[in-house]
Amino acid sequence: MNQALFSPPAIDRPDRAMHRVATGLLVGMAALFIMARALAHVHPAMGFVQAFAEAAMVGGLADWFAVTALFRHPLKLPIPHTAIIPRNKDRIGDTLASFLRDNFLVPHVVARRMGRLDIAGAAGRFLARPALGVEGRLRQGASRLVADMLEAMDEERLGGMAKGALKSRLAALNLAPLIGQALEAAMREGRHEAVIDTGIGWAARMLDSQADLIRGMVSQRAGKILRWTGLDETLANAILDGLMKLFTEMAEEREHPVRLRALEGLQALAHRLQHDPEMQAKVARVRDEIIANPAMQRWIDGLWEQARAALLKAARDPQAVMAGKFGEVLRSIGASMESDPALKTVINRFARRTAVGLTASYGDGIVKLVSETVRGWDAQTVTDRLEGAVGRDLQYIRVNGTLVGGMVGVAIHVVDVVM
Repeated sequence: MNQALFSPPAIDRPDRAMHRVATGLLVGMAALFIMARALAHVHPAMGFVQAFAEAAMVGGLADWFAVTALFRHPLKLPIPHTAIIPRNKDRIGDTLASFLRDNFLVPHVVARRMGRLDIAGAAGRFLARPALGVEGRLRQGASRLVADMLEAMDEERLGGMAKGALKSRLAALNLAPLIGQALEAAMREGRHEAVIDTGIGWAARMLDSQADLIRGMVSQRAGKILRWTGLDETLANAILDGLMKLFTEMAEEREHPVRLRALEGLQALAHRLQHDPEMQAKVARVRDEIIANPAMQRWIDGLWEQARAALLKAARDPQAVMAGKFGEVLRSIGASMESDPALKTVINRFARRTAVGLTASYGDGIVKLVSETVRGWDAQTVTDRLEGAVGRDLQYIRVNGTLVGGMVGVAIHVVDVVM
């Protein structure tokens, strides 16, 4: 599996401006403390300034240490219980995975969440009114995304997957019972008569076109005496006339014995196709031979190319697709999904069961993927990612710690003066 798929994207470092503000404020408090201490004899108010600056330095330094200790060793000193995130990277990944499993990837939680969503209504509005506001922009964005994905994917690999899936579906199709049921239904509705008539007509035409060939075969197999007397041609003509008369009678008489025998043969064939394992195996072998035929392979290749071209065309110009017959069908489906309560119920139930089924089947795999992905990142990557996400807020903590510490220092100095 390509590890690049699961590598974290490049991130920005924490807000440098806010970092400079917090550090500058700490340095300013140090300068203010030195100044106030030097001018303490000038005025009693300098004591309050000194107390503020002194406590602010303590608060700022404490919060700087706390914030820095989350991500690295302060001043690069291996102080115990610092660089908390890099040291606990694997535990963080496991905890995140457990959080996902316990709060999101639980079938009953997913079922409850999905029960509140009207998937059918949203999909219906999306299809029925393709050009409205946000939904129209969403559709255009989704179309561009689909087109970009189709063009970016490895055409040979994607085509191989699609064609392989089609071949697998064809190979898994049990054709014999389907053919038998179709044949049985056709005979039940009387549609087989036209097939038999077509077969009789084809046989009569073949007999007429091959009359000279049949006469030649009869003459070759006849004895010398028959050929010498000319009876071979008489015999051949009699055979041809008899067969032609048979075909004519079969075409005109629905109850002709030979025609009835043909019907019995079709009925037996329909039954064997549905119930005879040997016949089904023969049909399966024919199916496999057809699938393996190079002509069939070329047809599947062409089918995939046409499908891919159609998908790209539709993705690049969804409005043109929606303006045609296909668009009318989609809008009609969307309107039905919006207005038909029974259809809504069926679709929403299907969506809910699908989501729950996917969660039950792949939830543990997703949890494992999250845990293993975080474990696969190096400590610096995890540190940079988390610091980039919350760095600005952490610098605000330093600023707040400096100011709150200063105010606490003033309060303590006030109490000391009053007492």
